Amino acid sequence: MTTVVLNGVAPLAHLGVIRAEGPDAAAFLHGQLTQDFSLLGASEARLAALCTAKGRVIASFIGIRPQPDLVLLVCSRDILAATLKRLSMYVLRAKAKLSDASEQFALFGLAGTALAANGLDASAAPGQRRAIEGIEGGSAISLYPADGVPRALWLAPAGSAAPQGAALDAALWSWSEVRSGIVTLTTPVVEAFVPQMINYESVGGVNFKKGCYPGQEVVARSQFRGTLKRRTYLVKADGEVAAGQEVFAASDAEQPVGTVAQAAPAPDGGWAALISMQIAALEAGGLHAASASGPALQVEPLPYPLLEDI
Repeated sequence: MTTVVLNGVAPLAHLGVIRAEGPDAAAFLHGQLTQDFSLLGASEARLAALCTAKGRVIASFIGIRPQPDLVLLVCSRDILAATLKRLSMYVLRAKAKLSDASEQFALFGLAGTALAANGLDASAAPGQRRAIEGIEGGSAISLYPADGVPRALWLAPAGSAAPQGAALDAALWSWSEVRSGIVTLTTPVVEAFVPQMINYESVGGVNFKKGCYPGQEVVARSQFRGTLKRRTYLVKADGEVAAGQEVFAASDAEQPVGTVAQAAPAPDGGWAALISMQIAALEAGGLHAASASGPALQVEPLPYPLLEDI
């Protein structure tokens, strides 16, 4: 457990926003993503994924529906354009307009005492959304904590007053994202995983009761037939690691057992990473990134429980 103090406000320039607006916006996204947006309330936020027909994740989102005819999807900027293009191909006759609204919003990450300083409930469970007092169109979203430290996503119209609090280094926020155990998909790992390989069914990112969406049959089969053989684990690394690198076990220097899904430098030295790998490799141990002689990986407890295969 790190002793680093995680407090303050960090601008999140690496994130962007897709706006879906119109009478059919929620229904359209309901048919495209792993999450039920038709029933999403204004006080809720949800993780969601966009998959290929083979169930491979090509984008991940934090989604909110502040108004019945408006859905905002927060995702990594590096995949936003391709994601928006793909979604737009399927709008067809739906009364929904999709657009890149990244420049219309300012996004900040809040950690620790910064939540209370901005009137937010630090004890709010992940997945809650509340309107920001005094900022029309602003949303504060409760995120998964990092090492027990509460965190929130601040999403407000561009030009609004920034949240109050000490400046938090962007690298420290990135580290907290990894420590939270929640994977945000970026270019190096597009199509690398089905949702369960990044634990999305364990953190509310997959609704198994909703109707069809691209890849739904593969995702459901992985869950209900017990065919899932990979999970995402939180690790510490003694050297630099990066998303997209392969993971090797000591027992086999040639055949990778997993992939780095997300990584960030740790403030107290080394790196933190989320790796998606074969469940069997966890017991084998001797894990390294990039090659069998690359940075050593030490598995640590996830901050949330994994759902057992049904």
